[in-house]
Amino acid sequence: MSQQGGRPTGHEDDWWEELYGDAAVGDTGPATAPDSLDDRFASASGTLHEDPPPADPPPAEASPAPRVPAPRPFPDGTTAHPPRRPALPPQRAPWEPPPTAPEGPVTFATGAGWPGGSAPGGERGTATGSPPPAESSAPAGAPPAPPPPQDPPPAAPADPRAPRLEPPPGPPPSRAYVGSRPPTYDAEPTALPAADPDELDDLVPDTVLDGARYGACTLRAASVRGDSARYRGEPRRDALLAARFGTGEQALVLVAVATGGRAAPGTHRAAAEACRWIGRAVGRSHARLVEDIRAARRGDLKAGLHRLTDRSLGRLRAGAAEQGLEPDAYAATLRCLLLPADPDCRTRVFFGVGPGGLFRLRDGAWQDIEPRVAGVEGEPVVGFGSSPSETPGGDRLTMDLGIPAPPSPYEPSPEPPREPFRFRTSVARPGDTLLMCGAGLAEPLRGEEELRAHLADRWSGHEPPGLAAFLADTQVRVKGYADDRTAVAVWEA
Repeated sequence: MSQQGGRPTGHEDDWWEELYGDAAVGDTGPATAPDSLDDRFASASGTLHEDPPPADPPPAEASPAPRVPAPRPFPDGTTAHPPRRPALPPQRAPWEPPPTAPEGPVTFATGAGWPGGSAPGGERGTATGSPPPAESSAPAGAPPAPPPPQDPPPAAPADPRAPRLEPPPGPPPSRAYVGSRPPTYDAEPTALPAADPDELDDLVPDTVLDGARYGACTLRAASVRGDSARYRGEPRRDALLAARFGTGEQALVLVAVATGGRAAPGTHRAAAEACRWIGRAVGRSHARLVEDIRAARRGDLKAGLHRLTDRSLGRLRAGAAEQGLEPDAYAATLRCLLLPADPDCRTRVFFGVGPGGLFRLRDGAWQDIEPRVAGVEGEPVVGFGSSPSETPGGDRLTMDLGIPAPPSPYEPSPEPPREPFRFRTSVARPGDTLLMCGAGLAEPLRGEEELRAHLADRWSGHEPPGLAAFLADTQVRVKGYADDRTAVAVWEA
């Protein structure tokens, strides 16, 4: 067009023909498809959102005319030339309608419409229902990218009509103390006992924890230094021994609890010696003891275990004499349980000397079954025990224990009077819990109703507590009770 707005001459448009005419270089040419504004818009949008495909090889009958790029799809889904890959539909921009437009508006997903929260290929914001890209956008020659990880499909919603299965209620949580106010001392250890560099074997740990499962019973045992001893830096006076003698169904489990006296320092050694001596005596005679328990020879067991206990504690009195001490200055109480490993034998044997407690938790209620008077071994249990007529001479000695009938040379004069021997046998029922403990736990258990209720709730479940849970239960404190606590509990399957 001229500057005066006149009609252009024929030579002023030669530049157009030089660029786009037939004589131009063979990289472009006139399009064979209709060339409207919509067609150009569709072509431009497709070019921006998809890498151009590789060019097809020229046909054998190629004309001199230069090749032109393949046209983009029309809005109705048709193209001027057949598509190179008819199985894969072309990629569309989010604002482009699908080949067959659905009724209603088209929504764009933000990830919720795909399993795992993203559209195929890891892209977000792709229109809902659009197919995955036909080809990778990686540069030529690059190895194909691995497929993106697929999240598992979301779980199907639960049927609201289905009945809900509530989990069985567990025991209530353990408590730090019971009562209206906490005890005076700290709950955790404060001071360590004084140590002698030449007598390090005398050191006693603050806490001992043990457990096992044999036959039809599960055993838990713990011994904890009392609050008062923790504060004053005194050693734990309670001693605990859990030992198994024999193997298989012939095995016998012994649990012994001893408590040193308060008369003089060093009585924690007397408690440890009492446990070792009774353990040695029971271990050497365990095979015969198992036979007596199976055969329900109650009289034999009582006489034999009485002799074993007297002989073990007599060694303590002899040791006190050798040290120039009064008998009570180097003494200990002793309480023991015998548990056969045979699952068909549910007989439990208790024996000992000195204060403490023997309790049974049955049907959620505590029973105090401690033998209280000398010569009375608790109420007889139906179906167990030999009558005097069946045992000539009454409670005769079990000779196979290897203990002579005359008194042991370790026993001095019976003055002053000693604690009576306590003995009881019982047959456990499934679901029972038998508790043997020293005076440090027996006294608050008898004197504090809230402690009995708390332990009954904790120990009445179908499964016995683990070691850590049992230790926490034995340390539930009560104001006014600060002695060592040692407990042995047996759960019957």
